Amino acid sequence: MLDRLAPAIFAFLWSTGWIVAKYAAMHADPITFLAVRHALAACAFAGLCLLIGAKWPKSGVGFGKAILSGVFLHGLYLAGVWYAIGQGVPSGLSGIIAGLQPLLTALAATFLLGERLSSRQRIGLGLGFAGILIAISPQLLASLAAGLTGLGIPLIINLVAMTSVTYGTIYQKQHLQQADLMATATLQFVGALIVTLPIALLTEDMRFDWTWQAIASMAWSVIGISMGAVFLLLRLIRHGQVSRAASLIYLMPPMVAIEAAILFGEPLTLPVVVGTAIVVTGVYLVNRKAANFKKETTWRG
Repeated sequence: MLDRLAPAIFAFLWSTGWIVAKYAAMHADPITFLAVRHALAACAFAGLCLLIGAKWPKSGVGFGKAILSGVFLHGLYLAGVWYAIGQGVPSGLSGIIAGLQPLLTALAATFLLGERLSSRQRIGLGLGFAGILIAISPQLLASLAAGLTGLGIPLIINLVAMTSVTYGTIYQKQHLQQADLMATATLQFVGALIVTLPIALLTEDMRFDWTWQAIASMAWSVIGISMGAVFLLLRLIRHGQVSRAASLIYLMPPMVAIEAAILFGEPLTLPVVVGTAIVVTGVYLVNRKAANFKKETTWRG
């Protein structure tokens, strides 16, 4: 049952990260917030590991691989995206960059992992990206019309962040396939903390105002996203193609738009509705069981 519901639950939990970020930005410096979140998530996962008797890596190399995967999968990725948006990169443009991840992941998995993409999955990935373009087109066009002067470095950092999470996903599949998921998650957040804490110390005032809004945002970030969503992501990577897991990222911008409409009263435009329908279709094609498509041609790149 969990395997069937995991993609939908993951997509919902992960999408709330953008909503939480909107609340958190008013009460804390962004990288400081991430550093605290990573530290608390590492402690929470470590406690669970002790409670259930999780199996830790048997060598220093195993510990190092798990920590390194967290550097790419959480640390550099989230720090880069949050920094870029904080420096003025439009969320619509950042959404387009994030939308490149499933395509890049599928391509990398083809060469590095030997995964086969059926023609149906290729069509699904293309549809997903097209749906993202349609959904955020009004915001993107408005942002481009306003100009992007002075955003060269933040845009590059945003792109590097996207490639970081792509590589982290591949690295997870390559080197941590047999590792204990709970122990791996703990060490990955240690890796993320190693990245974000020095950045916060060097570039921010470490502001966190301890209001109930800040505490609630942190609690959901740790429990709902860092623990719930990340555990499901690791499970999805382990039990399926990384390209299938990555394709769920396509659902994020439309889901965030729907959540923002409910929570903040932001209007749902026709492009969002149409784009969402296309995205859902694309993700369905990528993740649908291939039992009925045995005769389909496959692609290795």
